Amino acid sequence: MAALAMAPVLLGFVPAGAAGTGAGRVTRVSLAADTDIPRGATVDLVRQTMTLAAGEKRHLRGRLEATSTTTGIVGLTQRVRCLNAAGATVPVVAASARNHEGSDTATYAIPGHLPLYADLLLTAPTAGVYTCVLQGTAYSTLSGTYHLTAVAGSTWLEADDTDQAGARWWQNPACESADPTGACTYVGGGPARRDAWVFYDDGTPVHKWQAHPGAATVSARANVELTTCYQGTASCPDEMEAYPRGKNAVVDTRFEFIQLDTTGHTCRTHSTSARRTVTDDAHHSVGYSTLSGIPIDSACGTRTFLMRVYVKHVSGQTVKIDGVQSGITSLTNGIAFNHFP
Repeated sequence: MAALAMAPVLLGFVPAGAAGTGAGRVTRVSLAADTDIPRGATVDLVRQTMTLAAGEKRHLRGRLEATSTTTGIVGLTQRVRCLNAAGATVPVVAASARNHEGSDTATYAIPGHLPLYADLLLTAPTAGVYTCVLQGTAYSTLSGTYHLTAVAGSTWLEADDTDQAGARWWQNPACESADPTGACTYVGGGPARRDAWVFYDDGTPVHKWQAHPGAATVSARANVELTTCYQGTASCPDEMEAYPRGKNAVVDTRFEFIQLDTTGHTCRTHSTSARRTVTDDAHHSVGYSTLSGIPIDSACGTRTFLMRVYVKHVSGQTVKIDGVQSGITSLTNGIAFNHFP
């Protein structure tokens, strides 16, 4: 098996149909025909074009379902990337990644079919036409001829049809694939932290979000990408690599969306928890958390909320909490939405 690192940036589980966390309708554009993603290539798969006013917001969700022509391991990254009328990328790009573990893999919901999701909140910097694209990249050190294939119908890009007024985007700090400067956050044994709070104590400026005055309820989601640090990987520094490949990692996560009181302290905590196993074959794994229909409690005295994700190492490999690559592409992020009566 080839040892893989996340592909360098070349330019966020909610089931299908559950996208559009914010209020209003969504438009889904699905891939019309199976499309090959050759090794080392980034392929545009699906696109949507919209005309927006300055400051207008849209939630986009992409799904890439991929099969493979090899039983070997091939890396897969999907991105949701928006461009202005001049063709320039509008920050930020949302991404998620995982190794496709082979055409014979039976641990996916459909054997051999790996699905990835990514969420983006697009805020138009200026009025104009924006084109958003779902992209797929395949990468591997395997020899021979092979490719991944994006599956028609099951690969799609959704976008809200109306403005997500007051919605807010979170992303954690820079963390390059190979972490040459030691900027990433690690949880595990040895020199790593035992736990961490994403968007809270990982170097991210703590943001207190104000729900819209007219909102009846709110909702939130977070996508957190983790990478295992097995011995010999190019994704982690040597001191974080305690075990040979095959040890895998187990972590506990808890997504919290907290309504604050007038003193800035917790008034109401809304949370969802999960135990996650990240295998060394998958190497990268993104966890999707959603909290919907949250009431805004008037007794708290504010409409202020704080978002954070607790990540605790349980056993196995140290894991890296992936962040922003190349200054623009976010692998760990969150969005808060208003819901209006």
